[in-house]
Amino acid sequence: MDEDKLPEVQKWWKQTVLVHGLDAETYERQVVSDFGTDDGPDLLIVVDKLLTGFDEPRNTVLYIDKPLKGHNLIQAVARVNRLHDDKRYGVLVDYRGILKELDTAIRAYQDLETRTQGGFDVADIEGLYRNVDTEYKRLPGLHDRMWSFFKGVANKLDREQFRQVLTPRFVKAPDGEEYDERQKLRDDFYAAVTAFGLCLQTALSSRSFFEDKSFSEAQIARYKADLRFFTELRMTARRDAMEVVDYSAYEEQIRKQVDKQVIGKEVREPEGVYLVHQLGQAENPKDWSEEKTRNETDLIRTRLRKTIEQELAEDPYAQKVFGELLRQAIAEAEAMFDHPLKQYALFKGFEEQLAARQTPGVPDVLGDEPHAKAYYGALKLTVDDDVDAEREAVFVAEARAIDACVRTAVAENSLNPQSIEAAIRKALLPRLFGLLGLDAAKAVIDQVVHITRLGLGRFE
Repeated sequence: MDEDKLPEVQKWWKQTVLVHGLDAETYERQVVSDFGTDDGPDLLIVVDKLLTGFDEPRNTVLYIDKPLKGHNLIQAVARVNRLHDDKRYGVLVDYRGILKELDTAIRAYQDLETRTQGGFDVADIEGLYRNVDTEYKRLPGLHDRMWSFFKGVANKLDREQFRQVLTPRFVKAPDGEEYDERQKLRDDFYAAVTAFGLCLQTALSSRSFFEDKSFSEAQIARYKADLRFFTELRMTARRDAMEVVDYSAYEEQIRKQVDKQVIGKEVREPEGVYLVHQLGQAENPKDWSEEKTRNETDLIRTRLRKTIEQELAEDPYAQKVFGELLRQAIAEAEAMFDHPLKQYALFKGFEEQLAARQTPGVPDVLGDEPHAKAYYGALKLTVDDDVDAEREAVFVAEARAIDACVRTAVAENSLNPQSIEAAIRKALLPRLFGLLGLDAAKAVIDQVVHITRLGLGRFE
């Protein structure tokens, strides 16, 4: 019996399609188009349709309930293998047992490489697809891989020892430049955690995983707990290295899974007592081990580098001065190699100076005026000589005047940002020409424009 002859189907067709004046072709085209939108249908049921000419990357799951072979089977697989930010693979749900034909279908196209120019090499798609029901068997190997980075950790209960393995450590390259020798180690560790987390996510959605008696409840619980531990460790390592934490769609899935799957089991009484009046107090570096002291020193050096490179980008003079001071501090620290606590104190003091933005060569009178300080630095960079007291007073006044001109240009052109730079140049050139001459004036204005571009969002 034809389904379209059923009274229920005919009634639905009239109420849903004909009432809007649509014909079958227009309705189908509209539904397919809506499927690609966020608020469109989540499920399409088709018969002998959309195997070719249909390309929607967000299509993630394909339920197959008809016999397919050869080219038609490959076309069906292609419906869910498109790249999309919100999926990491396509899922084929096979009700007819036809996926065993997939290898045969792909091999049939192996000679296309020789029969066509720029053709198709089957070796390029080895490992392209896996059976979800057996994907979980990769878990032990991926779990071992995740732990392999910490073979040297003596106390597996000491989180600090795990952290120290990933802490940045800078060494000198043959060309004299310093680099973090642990960067690749961290990158490999991050990849291992992601691979294990994604595999565990797949396993926990597979009935075969729970039916496989080789994985005990205790082992599954350990997998979940280890994933949480290493996910948190990865976040700590990224903070230590001042790396940008950008959760991709994959990592977001893992994080949600950890929150869902890993739960507390009991409340344990503490061993001993908590000294409430000491909670939150800073640790005394004198009580640290030598290894921890060196690691904390490396962390400060990492923060200093990132701060100078990124946060001082809108103050070229401060960036130059603190960059030179950091190089001097590193050279001085090398002479203290046998005294890690002194190294730590050296960089800690430098960090405090940098945090206070106490830029050598910039008058204290500009202490609460960060933009004026940057413009003063631009003047000093251009003059490039010692500034006596009289010249310093002139530069301070001029830096404040530049700050006022920039703020006016920003305020008056806020609706047309492209005009801000032109307004700054027009206002400053006459002022600075008489003070510095044409070439120097233009150089300072270029610096001011650069500072404004980077610090525009900080204007109040």
